[in-house]
Amino acid sequence: MTKVRKPAVVVHGGAGTWHPERSQAGLEGVKKAAKTGFDVLKDGGSAVDSVMEAVAVMEDDGAFNAGYGSSLNIEKRVEMEASIMDGKTLQAGAVGLLKDVKNPVRLAKIIMEKTDHVFVVGEGAEKLAKIFNLERRKPLTELRLSYYECQRKALLDGKFELQKLAGLIKNHPELFELETVGAVALDKNGNVAAATSTGGFPLKLPGRIGDSPIIGCGTYADNQAGACSATGVGETAIRLVLAKTVCNFMEGGKTAQEAVELAIGLVNRRILATCNSMGLIAIDVHGRIGAAHNSPNLCWAYVTSEKQEPVASLTAKTVK
Repeated sequence: MTKVRKPAVVVHGGAGTWHPERSQAGLEGVKKAAKTGFDVLKDGGSAVDSVMEAVAVMEDDGAFNAGYGSSLNIEKRVEMEASIMDGKTLQAGAVGLLKDVKNPVRLAKIIMEKTDHVFVVGEGAEKLAKIFNLERRKPLTELRLSYYECQRKALLDGKFELQKLAGLIKNHPELFELETVGAVALDKNGNVAAATSTGGFPLKLPGRIGDSPIIGCGTYADNQAGACSATGVGETAIRLVLAKTVCNFMEGGKTAQEAVELAIGLVNRRILATCNSMGLIAIDVHGRIGAAHNSPNLCWAYVTSEKQEPVASLTAKTVK
C-alpha cells in the first residue's frame, strides 16, 4: 500500500538582485503562487498540476521574467520558454521561442501529455498552442520596455560588443534581472514534479535557448530522488546539468537542502566566469525542502502541511 505523504510545494521567482521598488511585488507573487500550488495538493491534486498552476500564476503576474513581463532580446522581441516534468513517469514537456502564448507552462504540459515529443520550439509550438486553443497575450510590459532601453543604452555607451555582455553585467548588475520562475511539489501519493518558465536572458541573441526548457538542466523530477527547478544564468545550469545534479545528490541520500547547497558549491568551483549567478529550489521524496543561491537574492516561497500559510523571502542559504 502506498504511504500517504504530507504535501508540500516550493516556488521561486528568480535569482538576481531584487530592488526595493520591485521586491514587495515579487514576495506577494511567490506567496500567491505557493498557495495556489498547495491548494491543488490539499484538494487531492497531483504534483504535476500543482507546479503547473503555481508557475502559471507567476507567468500572469507581470513582476517576473516569465510570461507577461518577459525580458526582451537584443532585437526587442520576446522569446519565452518553459518545461514541466512528472517524477512518477519521467515524462516531460518543454517549449521554446514562444511569442505570445499566455502560459508557456500549460503548453509544455500539453506536449508532455498529448504528443510523443519532449521539446518543441518556435512555429511548431505556436501551432500546437492554436490547436489546443491556448490563450494568447502580448507579453510586453512597460517595466520590461524601460529595462530594455536602459540595458541597450549601457551596452552602446560602454561600447561593449555582445560577447562582452558579462563585463557589462559585472559593472551594472542592476540592469540584468534573472527572474526565471519555477516550482517543485510533492503530493500525498509520494509523487514529485517540477516546472520552470522564463522570458530568457535580457539582450540575448535571437534563437538563444537557456536551461529552463532543457530537462535535467533547469528542470528535473524523479520519484527516486526528488525535484528541482533552477534560476540564473542558463548557460551555467546547462554546463553542469544542474537540476539533475541536485536530484542525483538527493538520490544518494542528501536532503533537499544539502543537495542544493552542494550544487551551488559546484557552480562556484567549476564555473569561474564573471557571471555565474544561480539559485535552486528542491524537494525530496520525504517532503523536505531546500533553497540556495550564490546571487544577491532569491525570491522564493513555500507551503507545507505543517505550515499552510505561505512563507516567503528574498534570500535563502547563500553559498559563496
